[in-house]
This record gives sequence, C-alpha cells and structure tokens, in this order.
Amino acid sequence: MPESPPPLADRFSLDGHIGFLLRRAHQRHAAIFLDAAADVGLTPTQFAALARTVELGRVTQNLLGRLVAMDPATIQGVVRRLTARGLIARTHDPLDRRTAVLAPTAAGLALVDAAVACARRAHDTALAPLSDEERRTLIALLQKMV
Repeated sequence: MPESPPPLADRFSLDGHIGFLLRRAHQRHAAIFLDAAADVGLTPTQFAALARTVELGRVTQNLLGRLVAMDPATIQGVVRRLTARGLIARTHDPLDRRTAVLAPTAAGLALVDAAVACARRAHDTALAPLSDEERRTLIALLQKMV
C-alpha cells in the first residue's frame, strides 16, 4: 500500500511561497546582472557598495554595510575586494582609529558610470516580462516590504 502524502502537502505550495519566489527572482536577477556587468567585473554586491560609496563620497564601512543591507562579514569582504581593485580607498577616522572610512578612488569614479549602465540593462532585462504598470507596482510593493 503506497504511503499517503503528509497533510502539509495539501495545504502548502512552494511555488506560491514568497521566500521561494523572491529567492528565484533574486537568482535570476543576479545571473542577468553578472552577464550585463561582465565587462566591468563587478558582482551585484560590489556594485551596490561602490555605487553607494560614490553617491556619498565618504562613508564609514559600518554605515555602508547598513545602507546596502550587508552584514559586517559580507561588507568587509566586499570592501576588501573593491580596495584590492583600487576602486575605493580605506582610511581610518583620525578621531577613532577603529573606524574605517571609505571613499571612491579616481578608478572607482571612472568605472561607476559604466557599472550603472550595466545595472540599468540588468534591471530592464529582469523586468522585461512585465508591463510598465506591473513594473511600477512590483517596485512599489518591494519597497513597501523592506
């Protein structure tokens, strides 16, 4: 006699679960972004950190991590890679040597325009299946959730 499925299977659809759908959408966008940004060689997290640093001019590493929604370990690795590529400079706050202060370098400033163009292409490609109204609605709903 075959086993009957657990009762949960009757009440739960993974394909309609927000976490599952967001993860799949994120994976799709990350792949699109990596393809669009292959020439600039930035990951989505590196792009976010560089773009926000350029936007602010100078920012502490701690604040940057919060502004781009990365935990301390992740932002530390991202900053290390961007620094190694010469895209941002890391100094210390003269009043508190424990505080890392970041600023874009000339190379970072030169790269960010090309990176933004790549991000725009990835954005448009990821949202291509949606109408203009659906795009606006999706972005508004996601902004409301976060």
